[in-house]
Amino acid sequence: MSKPLVSVVVPTFNSEGFLEKCLRSVRAQTYPNIEVIVVDNYSKDGTREIAERYADLVLLRGLERSVQVNFGVKHVRGKYVYRVDSDFVVEPSVVEEAVSKCEVEGYDAVCVHNTSDPSVSFWAKVRKLERDCYAGNELNVAARFFRKRVFEKVGGYDERLVAAEDYDLHNRLLRHGFKIGYIKSKEIHIGEPRSLVEIARKHYYYGKTIKKFLDVSSAKGIKQISPLRPAFLRNWKDFAKHPMLTMGFIVYQVVRYVAAGLGFFVAEIKR
Repeated sequence: MSKPLVSVVVPTFNSEGFLEKCLRSVRAQTYPNIEVIVVDNYSKDGTREIAERYADLVLLRGLERSVQVNFGVKHVRGKYVYRVDSDFVVEPSVVEEAVSKCEVEGYDAVCVHNTSDPSVSFWAKVRKLERDCYAGNELNVAARFFRKRVFEKVGGYDERLVAAEDYDLHNRLLRHGFKIGYIKSKEIHIGEPRSLVEIARKHYYYGKTIKKFLDVSSAKGIKQISPLRPAFLRNWKDFAKHPMLTMGFIVYQVVRYVAAGLGFFVAEIKR
C-alpha cells in the first residue's frame, strides 16, 4: 500500500490542559506519513507554545471549530484530512487503519469511534456508557477522516453551525453518495465533564446555536440530536449491568436537554 500524506487538523482554544497529550498521541501513530496543523482561536493560555513544539504548522483563526478546520484544510498538503479535537487522544493505529480503509477498500471517509476516559469522573463513566452504544452505529456517528477532495467537494463544515456541525457534514457526504467506512481503533475523549454544572453550561451554549442545525437538517438530523435513540435500546444489557451508571445517565440526559432547551428558548426570545 502507498503511504499518502495525511494532514491532521487540530482546532484549539485555551487547550493547554489537554493539547500535549493529544498531539503526542498523533505523533505516536504507527502510520509514518503525517503532518500536523494546529489552528488556534487566539488562546490566552499556553496552547500556542505547546502547539509549536509538536505541530508542523500553527495558524491563527477565530470564531468556532467549523471555521478553524476549514481554514486549516486550505493549508494542508495531504491527500487525506483527519480532524482531531484538542481534548482527544488517538489510539496508535487509527490513521493506519483509516488510510487502509480508503486506499485498499475504496472508502471516501471514515468514522472513528470515540469513547470517554472513565478515570476523569463519575460523569465520564456515564458518558463512556453512552458513547460506547454508538460503536458501529449508522445514526449517531460522524466521519472525521476524509479524502481531501471529498471534503472540499461537499463544502467542508458549515461555518454557520456551532452544534452538530459534524452530523451535518456526515449527512451531506451520504447525500452526495460518498462511501463511509468504520475502523476498530478509537479516539478517547479526555476532556470529560467533572460536574453537572459543566454539563449544563456546555449544553446551554449548544442549545443557543442548535436552531441553525435544525434549519439545515433533514428528518435524520433531528433524529440524531433526539434524546430517544435506538442505540440505547440495542444496548439495554449494558445499562442493566450498571444500575448506578444508568441512574447517572438519566440525570445526565435530563440536565443536558433541559439546559439545551433553555438555551434554545433564550436565543429565540432574543431574536
